[in-house]
Amino acid sequence: MTKVIVVSTGGTIASRIDHERGFVTSQASGAELVGRLAAPTGVVVEVDEFVMIGSFLFDLDLVFRLARRIASHLDDPAVAGVVVTQGTDTMEESAFMADLLVGSDKPVVFTGAQRHADEADSDGPRNLGDAIKVAASPEARGLGTTIVFEQEIHAARDATKVHSARVGTFASGEHGKLGEIDGERVIVHRRPTLRRAFAAERIEPRVDLVKLVMGSDGRFVDHAVADGAKAIVLEAFGRGNATLAVVDAVRKAVEKDVLVVVTTRCPQGRVLPVYGNGGGKDLVAAGAVFAGDLSGIKARILLAVLLAGERPRSQVIDLIAALAG
Repeated sequence: MTKVIVVSTGGTIASRIDHERGFVTSQASGAELVGRLAAPTGVVVEVDEFVMIGSFLFDLDLVFRLARRIASHLDDPAVAGVVVTQGTDTMEESAFMADLLVGSDKPVVFTGAQRHADEADSDGPRNLGDAIKVAASPEARGLGTTIVFEQEIHAARDATKVHSARVGTFASGEHGKLGEIDGERVIVHRRPTLRRAFAAERIEPRVDLVKLVMGSDGRFVDHAVADGAKAIVLEAFGRGNATLAVVDAVRKAVEKDVLVVVTTRCPQGRVLPVYGNGGGKDLVAAGAVFAGDLSGIKARILLAVLLAGERPRSQVIDLIAALAG
């Protein structure tokens, strides 16, 4: 028999209607969710009730502890893989941190739902059943952490939530899905190459994200530095451009030993220093580091992991480049 552990954390998949107060909250246990399913033939499912909250309440420390819990389950030779049920709001962040911190090649699969458990057409049971199939599948070994949703398998590095409510909410942009679930079959089309696992005893939570808008000045960068940020992720315009005021703020931040990493606010594409007069060339001259096609929120997770160790700054920059592609 193949053993799969389901680590439950709440979220929409576990949510029910509170008729007295008129809203939906996480209430259904992982055991209840699993109990509604017929496990795949030859698979034994055990449940670990981790937390019971919406993922909009997650923070970096909780997700770090979740990644360590996943790794501890995978240390058991009897366990073939782990499924995590979570709310979709921050699932891509949790999954990417697990991808960075879990060294095992056994499958780690995140899933959830867009329709709560009391809805007649809830997508939760199908997603959970598919995720268990992937976690139990030898084909999924070596894929790293994935998100399984609406019969698709997505790499944690690439996946992002693209719709606030529809069931097909996760996509991998221009990179595309890793594979799919077709009935009882787990089909893998490609395997990710831009991934690496890191040993970590803690993470660095003081990483801020600043998104640029037309006319942005340096206030948010300045405030992050004054408030003790160890790093700042800048979601810049287009190829990685900013305003002259932001470039000046970045220069001052770097002078104070704050790492500034540049991503794009565009949903697809890479940053590359091309333009002057406030553009990417000026940001590089000011000391900023470009992060390829990593999204802003993924770059923040990466920095939280990399900056927690005793790595010299040059090594951190090299590792950003390696994962940026």
